[in-house]
Amino acid sequence: MKNIILFLILSIGTYTIAQGDKSTCPTNLSIFAEFAKVKNYDSAYAPWKEVVTTCPEINVATFKYGELILKHKIKNATAADQAAFKSELAALYDDWYTHFPISKRGVNEVGNILSSKAQSMIDYDLGTQQEAFDVFDKAFNEDPKSFKSPKRLYTYFKTSYQLYKNGAKTAEDLFNKYEEISEKFELEQTNLAKKLDVILNKLDSGEPLTSREQRNKRVYETNVYAFSTYSNNLDAIISKESSCENLIPLYRKNFEANKSDSVWLNRAASRMDAKECSDDPLFVELVEALHAINPSANSAYYLGLLKDKAGDSQGALAYYEESLTLEQDQYRKASILYKIAVKFKARGYKSKSRSYALRALKNQPSMGKAYMLIANLYASSANDCGNSQFEKRAVYWLAAKTARRAATVDPGTKKTALKMAVSYEGRAPSKTDIFTEGNSGETIKFSCWINDSVTVPEL
Repeated sequence: MKNIILFLILSIGTYTIAQGDKSTCPTNLSIFAEFAKVKNYDSAYAPWKEVVTTCPEINVATFKYGELILKHKIKNATAADQAAFKSELAALYDDWYTHFPISKRGVNEVGNILSSKAQSMIDYDLGTQQEAFDVFDKAFNEDPKSFKSPKRLYTYFKTSYQLYKNGAKTAEDLFNKYEEISEKFELEQTNLAKKLDVILNKLDSGEPLTSREQRNKRVYETNVYAFSTYSNNLDAIISKESSCENLIPLYRKNFEANKSDSVWLNRAASRMDAKECSDDPLFVELVEALHAINPSANSAYYLGLLKDKAGDSQGALAYYEESLTLEQDQYRKASILYKIAVKFKARGYKSKSRSYALRALKNQPSMGKAYMLIANLYASSANDCGNSQFEKRAVYWLAAKTARRAATVDPGTKKTALKMAVSYEGRAPSKTDIFTEGNSGETIKFSCWINDSVTVPEL
């Protein structure tokens, strides 16, 4: 029957709607859905309009396809007609929220629906920035679980930032919102990493992926890249405001009121550490207060950082290891291990830095930045390893190989990692050098701290 109806519509080219007749809803639903599936949104509009007007409660497809239909109409309409379609889109989200806040599987969709509405308000200039922010805020507070689009999360914070610049939000409001949203980014990125790591472990073991796993891998990689991109954009915005000159007075002003709030203390310490403000005495007070009320992996890490700055390497190492003992979640442990690796790299402890980076990778195989750190450690040792100029430059092959591994496991770092690899390969011995040395295909062992080897490329 469905095919016959579609044939008649396509043949005649006209369609008459029986206004207000609920009995036609199932047929109209089938018709607009078939058109929408092949992206013929103009033909889908009339039967869709009848369904959404007469029986919006019939199927969630009315709203999922309706969103696509209306965005198409807005994009292709004349300026005079756009306003009406924009109004329809705003109403669609309200009706979606009313009729299908819960999916058939019992999953809350409120965060997804409301954040989609808020994004459309920004995209199509529907309402004020404050009104769009309020809808984003409602989505985030009522149902953060389904509010997980990286673009919408980024727009949520960007809107908050614009309100701050306009004087409608305080600096404290801005930093609080940044911490909330960045923690959400971290959560979603960890969830993706867990899924991707299962596939990477299977590939590393030599097992072939099923067709479904191959599709999932592509989806995960696409999402990892999107989250990485928008997360970097988020950090780029906050970096303009979160200088030590801004952070220290703000946290000092609010310290007394929040010195018993472990969440506030942890966020403040984390931000000061990230912005290299940890030399200020306030950082010591934050860390000691945090450890006193809630000894945790984070507070132990910060105490280790203080010991490190005081020149007590052994004391620092003890606290770092205590931090790792206190942390039970392997992905949060990977994050701590990476931060420790970065600290040791900055102090020039290359072997220790690599050791912690490798431990991070054991907990999270898809942590591309850990491979990039190791690659950088190798490249920085080119003049310190090898018995000849050729061997010293051969270290760059090992650095390039490690950087390419980062690009393989982590789509979020792929672009940067590949640039690193190309740069390192450009510093490695050339084909002419290999020909002159006559060592094509030979293995070069590095007896320095690297304690690894590389094979000279075959000519």
